[in-house]
Amino acid sequence: MFWAGHNELFEETLGKLEGWLADEGYVGSIDINCIVNENGIYPLEFTPRFGYPTIALQEESFESSTGAFFSDLANGKDPELKVHNGYQIGVRIVLPPFPFDDDKTYDENSRNAAVVFESEDREGIHLEDAKKVDGQWRVAGNNGMPIVVTGKGDTMQAAREEAYGRIDDIVMPNMYYRDDIGERWVDGDGDRLQAWGYLGPGGD
Repeated sequence: MFWAGHNELFEETLGKLEGWLADEGYVGSIDINCIVNENGIYPLEFTPRFGYPTIALQEESFESSTGAFFSDLANGKDPELKVHNGYQIGVRIVLPPFPFDDDKTYDENSRNAAVVFESEDREGIHLEDAKKVDGQWRVAGNNGMPIVVTGKGDTMQAAREEAYGRIDDIVMPNMYYRDDIGERWVDGDGDRLQAWGYLGPGGD
């Protein structure tokens, strides 16, 4: 993830709804998931809320107060949000049977599993379905999604290194996660989006 101003990708998607959303008094986060290639933009779905784990990824980049940001939104003010001028990635750490539903597998492998942080530093560690019991962090809930880990950097590769370095300090039995977040950007997707014109200035 990175923050950008109005560009062609925005203008061809949410930009077409900007006036309507303003007229309706919409306040808050909204995004459109898309597939893009050299032939065009193909919207998939709206998320008219702060999504998960997107909110953790966005918060990683905040350099001004998160509380002040939400307070301004709630009170109809234009937030003065300062953000990191670089890249952020987020990695969800999961347990069996994610992404499937299987109560037996969850009970046998994941329920109340211990979560051990080998470092006192909690920067970039975003707890989801986790709880502290008698001084020990444990997995909570039923979906096997206890933690999101984020990282940031001046480059996508630097953000990857920070996030995966933080994951190295977390121990949970049977934990797993994607190890390729951001790789496609590094390997050329970012250059392709630039070449196709989607990240350039928007407008006619």
